[in-house]
Amino acid sequence: MVATTPSVAERLWQELLELLFPAHCAACRRHGAWLCDACLADVPGQGQLQLVPWPHLAAGGLMGVYSLSPHAHPLREAVHALKYGGVRVLAPPLAALVAEGLAECPLWVDTLVPVPLHIARIRQRGYNQSELLARALGDECALAVSCGDLVRHRPTRSQVGLSADQRQANVDGAFACRPDAFAGERVLLIDDVLTTGATLTACATALRAAGAVEVWGLTLTHAEHGLRRSRS
Repeated sequence: MVATTPSVAERLWQELLELLFPAHCAACRRHGAWLCDACLADVPGQGQLQLVPWPHLAAGGLMGVYSLSPHAHPLREAVHALKYGGVRVLAPPLAALVAEGLAECPLWVDTLVPVPLHIARIRQRGYNQSELLARALGDECALAVSCGDLVRHRPTRSQVGLSADQRQANVDGAFACRPDAFAGERVLLIDDVLTTGATLTACATALRAAGAVEVWGLTLTHAEHGLRRSRS
């Protein structure tokens, strides 16, 4: 299912919220923008996409994972605000950062696919932060966004606090795709944070089974286990 653009009512509602609750930086709280210029200048790696070199990320047919920054100031605070604070308006500026990174390090893909949440988690949180990012990135890069073909068909525990082995066991078999939903396509999986890669590799397994010929991952931040630059 390809993502649709926001309705007039949704845009009006967003404009009303911005009027009632003026923008303030998620990282430093300065007023004026949801991510201020000073904090953007502090993003490690200056917003360049980096290829995470952990060998185990090839599990499930994942080609590799690109990320913008270690999970540190200022994107750490922005991710937390988007994911847990309900600050959905952060999705477009964060997606714009990713789009700038993709312009410097292009990935030839056909479709963006957000890592899905289970319906129970959607009802609890009210939205999927990865879907918000994927939709905004699709708008920035004029790429198709598929929401609904990859599903999390069983609930899983929060990955926070779990070991790498526990994370993998938690998500094994949790994702499924409609048969041939991605036949012949190159897919870019979108998520907020890369910690061990368990979720992305489990998604890649399902996407490959549905015919995807390549599956890459892309996240805003990653756990600090060491990196090499994407252009090295």
